[in-house]
Amino acid sequence: RARKHAQGYYRKYQEPVPTEVLTRGTATVMQEFTQQGGVRPFGVSLLIAGYDDHGPQLFQADPSGAFFGWKATAIGDNFVNAKTFLERRYNEEMGL
Repeated sequence: RARKHAQGYYRKYQEPVPTEVLTRGTATVMQEFTQQGGVRPFGVSLLIAGYDDHGPQLFQADPSGAFFGWKATAIGDNFVNAKTFLERRYNEEMGL
């Protein structure tokens, strides 16, 4: 669905979809599935990364439909240690 959303956005506006707009659309779908009775909700969080007019972007979308922007983050097994590592080592001047 995210790919279809990105393609539809491009056809309409003739420019790539901003990362936040794509994330918002994906999180909305996740939230709608969570609310529908009899439909199994998404059981995973997503990290959505992209590059747009605002530079590199990183978002986390939760199964509830909430999404957050991050400079650096981790999810999954052992995420606490990974986040601790990132907090110690991350700085704004880092390159890709």
